[in-house]
Amino acid sequence: MLSLDTNLRNAMIATCVRALPEEGCGLLLGTSEGDDAFVVDVVASDNFAHSAKVYEVDPKVMLRTFRRADDEGLEVLGVFHSHTHSEAYPSPTDIRQAPDPAWHYVLVSFRELPTVVRSFHIQGETVREEDVLDRQI
Repeated sequence: MLSLDTNLRNAMIATCVRALPEEGCGLLLGTSEGDDAFVVDVVASDNFAHSAKVYEVDPKVMLRTFRRADDEGLEVLGVFHSHTHSEAYPSPTDIRQAPDPAWHYVLVSFRELPTVVRSFHIQGETVREEDVLDRQI
């Protein structure tokens, strides 16, 4: 299960809206206990690929976020990105490019309104959806 509060969910969606017409992206920072992850911050990134079909987190943002995680005793839990015209499900490219099987891959879809947010674990070709819990603050 991935848990994040409403403000963080909204920040993630806002990052993706600002990136339009390209895909938006960023990293998830927080803590984990077993299969449960608790997001404490979303770190926005420019889409280094500058594309409406693929995303790439800026390497400088990646480095700064990993350093911050080390400094603050947190973990980089995963990545989020948007699909501008397709459903919130990992594309074949998303699956091929998934760097870490322990990460949470959050997809924000603008295909329909309201915006759909879903999270997945990707291990090889296996995609498994997980629950997203919206914590109230």
